[in-house]
Formats: sequence, C-alpha cells, structure tokens
Amino acid sequence: MWKQAIKWSLLCLLIAYVAVMFVWSNAQASRNVCKGIEVVIDGNGQAAAITKENVMEVLSGYPSPIVGRQLYQINTKEVGDYLMGFNNFETVGCIITSKGNLKVSVTPMIPAIRVFDGDKSYYVNKDGKTMTALPGFHVDVPIVTGKFSGRRRPESVLPVVNYITADSLLTNLVGMIKVADNSDILLIPRIRGHVINIGDTSRLDEKKRAIVTAYRNILPYKGWETYDTISVKFRGQIVATRRDKAPLYQEHPIEEIADIEEDALNAAVDSVPRN
Repeated sequence: MWKQAIKWSLLCLLIAYVAVMFVWSNAQASRNVCKGIEVVIDGNGQAAAITKENVMEVLSGYPSPIVGRQLYQINTKEVGDYLMGFNNFETVGCIITSKGNLKVSVTPMIPAIRVFDGDKSYYVNKDGKTMTALPGFHVDVPIVTGKFSGRRRPESVLPVVNYITADSLLTNLVGMIKVADNSDILLIPRIRGHVINIGDTSRLDEKKRAIVTAYRNILPYKGWETYDTISVKFRGQIVATRRDKAPLYQEHPIEEIADIEEDALNAAVDSVPRN
C-alpha cells in the first residue's frame, strides 16, 4: 500500500510541477515583448543606406504593431512576405533574437535606371525587375522616359545605359534617354537645343564616333541652335534636321546629310579618346 501511496504522491507532485511551470511560462511569455527592430543590409553604398530607412518606413505600415508586441505573436514569415510584397528587395529574412528584437536581414535590389512612363515612375534593375519608386527612396541613376508596354520594355535600353555610364565623355554629355513612339532611342544632351537619335542599341562604338564628329566638326561651325535633331542611326551618315523648317533660298544650299564612309569617320575622330 505504501508503494501505491508513494506513486500517487509523486504523480500529484509532477502534475503540480507541470501546472506551476505552465503558469510561470505563460507569465514569462506575456512579459517577453519585442523590444526593437534590427535591420541588417547585405551590401553598402547609397542604395544600402536608403534601403535601411526604407525597411523601417515599410514596417511602420505593417498591419499590426511589432515593437511592444508579445514575441510569440510575431510571425516572422509573414513579416518577411510583407516586405517582399514591395518588390524593393532581392531577399528578406526575419528572426527573433535572444535579446527580444526582430532582426530583418535584407539584400537590396540595386536600380539600374529610373523610368518615367506617363504618370508612372519606377526603377528597373540590371535583370529587368521593376522596383516601386517609394517616397523617400531615391537613387541617382540614369533616367529613361517613354511609353512602355508588354512588347516594348524599358530594360531594352540597358545596353545603351551601360555603354554611356562606362564612357566618361558620354556620361558628361547625356542627361536623359527617351524612347520615342517609333522605338528610336533619343539621347537628351545636357546642352539644350537638340536631341541625338541613335536608333537602336547596335553599333554603339560607331555611333559614338559620329556624335563626336558632329560636336567637333559640324555644330561649332553651323551653330548650336541650327538643328533640333542630330541622327547617327544610319551607317556612315550624320543626318541633321534643321530647327527652322522654312525653305532655304541660297545659291549653294547646305547639304543636310553628311555621307561619311566608315574609314573616313574613324580617321576624322582618330585623336578623340574612346573613353
């Protein structure tokens, strides 16, 4: 009988211990609240610095408060999915630290261009992924304007953007890129008064040499306000469209199309640096 009594006594003590621990753990859990948010950015530079502020701004709009909330009520996966829904991040990871903070690790999506498409504005990265242009998120990247659709995508201009950013002369010259309705790519120079039509993304080295020829050998003599468009889209030609469309009454009209063989074009700008 005494053995049975000991067994029942031990069982009662075990049940009491479990009950006490359950109550204690619940009381502890109710006191364990999120003390803060830590943001860790994979990378550095302008985009990384802005992304850290961007994460905090986005989380301020999370459906339920995070800081001060009981830790067991915070679903880290839901928080990560919420951040990924803003498509400004390549990857997002969320964990609860031993200090009671929500730690958010983010790989930012690095913009390659800023697109202005009608009343829409967004960023595009090197892989063609679109990023929302959120207030407070601004990165100094080339600007591309135009009307884009499923068949005409803004990332199609990236070869031109990459070529310009790798060339100091063109970087200083070009202020904006515009894709016209007929899909011609127009370079908008920082020098106001004309645009440069390069057509498509092919033969960029040749087109750069033609641009240099126009700036060195044509515009200084014909006048910087004479033409509204300088076209280098055609092989071996520089086509200048006059700003004044009135007919010219001259004994020797100026030829608007300068036919230049490729070898001659190379020779004309042989002394011009390629970068």
